Amino acid sequence: MPSNFLKRFTTRPIIIAEAGVNHNGSIELARRLVDAAAEAGADIVKFQTFKAFECTGQYAATAPYQQKVAVADQYQLLKSLELDFADFGDLKDYAESRGLMFLSTPDGQLSLDLLCGIGSAAIKIGSGELTNLPFLAAIGCKKIPVILSTGMGTLGEVQKAVTSLRDTGAPEIILLHCTTEYPAPADETNLRAIATMRQAFDLPVGFSDHTEGCEAAVAATALGAVIIEKHLTLDRGMPGPDHAASMQPEEFAAMVRSVKRTYAMLGDGIKQPTRSEEQNLPLVRRGLVAARDLRAGDIIDGRNVAIKRPAAGIHPELLPQTMNRRLLKDIAADEPLTWQHLGEVVDLAP
Repeated sequence: MPSNFLKRFTTRPIIIAEAGVNHNGSIELARRLVDAAAEAGADIVKFQTFKAFECTGQYAATAPYQQKVAVADQYQLLKSLELDFADFGDLKDYAESRGLMFLSTPDGQLSLDLLCGIGSAAIKIGSGELTNLPFLAAIGCKKIPVILSTGMGTLGEVQKAVTSLRDTGAPEIILLHCTTEYPAPADETNLRAIATMRQAFDLPVGFSDHTEGCEAAVAATALGAVIIEKHLTLDRGMPGPDHAASMQPEEFAAMVRSVKRTYAMLGDGIKQPTRSEEQNLPLVRRGLVAARDLRAGDIIDGRNVAIKRPAAGIHPELLPQTMNRRLLKDIAADEPLTWQHLGEVVDLAP
């Protein structure tokens, strides 16, 4: 399925800097995250848009990775991480002034309406909403591109989510494979699921990377991921649920360089000499040369030709066609043997 959203960017993977809630509820910190994303070479900066009362009840315990913050429950945690809804329009304008696309993940109808109202280019759906089919239907009805994270999901659950989005009018769907743990264990990353989902749904598939380091992002690029999303923080030591599993700006910039370099290494898949190989080819391949000084009139046989570098002479596979031909001119030892040296085949029959 072609993606017009992806065509807005270059053919390499799109890099999303997931600022998420690493602003800790501060608009000033959020703007600094936009700056860091731009300076690190990201294409998109992404936040999370929510009101705590809309997405979690007051009896929801914190997940293990959220327990780094000393709060009683998810409601209190999310409440401490809210930005004012008015801030998101300002953040979008600021991101665009820094050359970035702005995206955010809505966690309810209010935040969805807000993001569509400020002209968000796409809606990013978090993994926690994969099975929230009523919400997915509401997103599909907005009829803008969707990027769907699939952490914690089965192939069947992804299928239901895709069907819900398609049936309600989502014009484009891009899937993101991810492991919903912070940081995600390397042996639970399962990057081969990228190819599985691409084949199963005939949709572009990217990777939302929660692992430590950049190896998974590089490997996902080699496996054909069209988007690489990675959490960005200004300081991993800051309080908050996602900082410890995020990259600091200099690390994020190094990851961007690695992804771009890896993509460049993939090439076009056509097996042929590259530009740099073409200059080496005639010097390291072999051709036919004179095995010793030969004179005009000598007959070529297996004893007076050799196969050596450079490849300026007759190609080695044509050696049989040179046999029993008379030399038309003198040739020195190791001089490349060309067709201009050779006459017709001589009949040596008794």
